[in-house]
Amino acid sequence: MNRVVITGIGIHSCLGTDVNEVTESLHAGKSGIVFDQERKDFGFRSALTGAVPMPDLKGKLGRRDRIGLSEEAIYAYVATLQALEQAKMDEEFISKNEVGILYGNDSSAKAVMEAIDLIREKKDTTLLGSGSIFQSMNCTVSMNLSTIFKLKGINFTISAACASGSHAIGLGYHMIRSGMQEQIVCGGAQEVNMYAFGSFDGLGAFSIREDDPTKASRPFDKDRDGLIPSGGAATVILESYESAVKRGAPILGEIVGYGFSSNGEHISNPNLDGQVRALNMALKQQDTPVEDIKYINAHATSTGIGDKFEAQALHEVFHSTRPYVSSTKSMTGHECWMAGASEIVYSLLMMNNDFIAPNINFANPDEDSAKLNIATKTIEQKFDCFLSNSFGFGGTNSSLIIKKYKP
Repeated sequence: MNRVVITGIGIHSCLGTDVNEVTESLHAGKSGIVFDQERKDFGFRSALTGAVPMPDLKGKLGRRDRIGLSEEAIYAYVATLQALEQAKMDEEFISKNEVGILYGNDSSAKAVMEAIDLIREKKDTTLLGSGSIFQSMNCTVSMNLSTIFKLKGINFTISAACASGSHAIGLGYHMIRSGMQEQIVCGGAQEVNMYAFGSFDGLGAFSIREDDPTKASRPFDKDRDGLIPSGGAATVILESYESAVKRGAPILGEIVGYGFSSNGEHISNPNLDGQVRALNMALKQQDTPVEDIKYINAHATSTGIGDKFEAQALHEVFHSTRPYVSSTKSMTGHECWMAGASEIVYSLLMMNNDFIAPNINFANPDEDSAKLNIATKTIEQKFDCFLSNSFGFGGTNSSLIIKKYKP
């Protein structure tokens, strides 16, 4: 089995538009959550959201390529540019190698809604333009990026709710580990517009602590009242160890475990057994002792039942070692389809800069979170192994373990 390493990362989120900005935000415990009056006017119960800037690609990408990009694909494009540059994969290298793409995405609501609205108004489908179909398909990210960057390897989208980005990285890990690919662009993307989140708001899933947006996302806190929607994109370049060393590429970390499971029960409620099985599978993949895990980036979205079950699962598996735990969603909100990828990027930035970002807004533990070693402030500490959890509707669970690279 091949060793699988990470040679490039890119990020575009409410914490910043490149790795330097994001590292600073993580270290400072800076929230990216704001109040959006447009959502309130539109009829949302909660007007809270992550503030993600929209990149301007004019002059950077030709019109022919731009017209097919959905909102989330635009985010993914800029994140992937960053990651490929760091990984030292230029056009010449890509043209001579079968670089693949596995990207997590589970909606393209804005593009669909805009197309339908135009048809209703004009009564003429020909006015949609040639790019509409490529924006509205769920595989909008992988189909656009594979074309723009001229990728020749594996090419499809992972659609697994809020675990999409994590599963994309996990499946990429297995593809490279088994020798089927040498390099894969992996990641997750999430549109941030109102159309993507109306149904979530209708379920009462969002926090209504609108008087102080930066305090609203409260993972593991007893007084949490719901999640905050957010998004953007994160890209992680996976590569076989042999390929990375041969190219002289930077090695940011090594994937040593991917655990997955399905709860097989309720469509939206989590359960303890499924999460524990995913955690144990990740640990057993390459016989990683629980003692090696020094930090856990929890899925914890700031919902009552979700945080409760994850705290119980983490306590069951790690009660003997009590590693530091934090949920970066306290700062970003829930980045949904991208979260499993962005939280790998966030954790890599912490590991490679010797600090653990805080779980901000954690003031009052409940009976389950009190059993965890939750980082309530930035901790200056070296660590060489972390685990990241991602769970989603339909009972899909994913756990990834990353270690610092050692020859």
